[in-house]
Amino acid sequence: MTTSEAAQVSQRVCFLLKLRQDRVTDYLDAHQVVWPEMLAALSAAGWRNYSLFVRPEDGLVVGYLETDDFDAAQERMARTDINARWQAGMAEYFEAGAPDAGIRPLTHYFHLV
Repeated sequence: MTTSEAAQVSQRVCFLLKLRQDRVTDYLDAHQVVWPEMLAALSAAGWRNYSLFVRPEDGLVVGYLETDDFDAAQERMARTDINARWQAGMAEYFEAGAPDAGIRPLTHYFHLV
């Protein structure tokens, strides 16, 4: 594998979270303007191509991102003050509290390029 090919290899991560059903609309409203400092911290920590999807009728959230090392990217985010503030604010919307605590990556078993 060439250096260029190695640089393009990234870890694809998908995870599920569960919103409190009575807070789905409020959660979506809170994401209309994500703090610029939070976006910068995610990028600096190595989160790329990050998307969130929701099934409004039951509050199921699906997250997807690409990163070189998910564990390292999570650790970098955990060390930021902005993430601590964001997580504290988002905790009220989730059944299990702060969303970071509930992230359990799904097993990636197929990809079509």
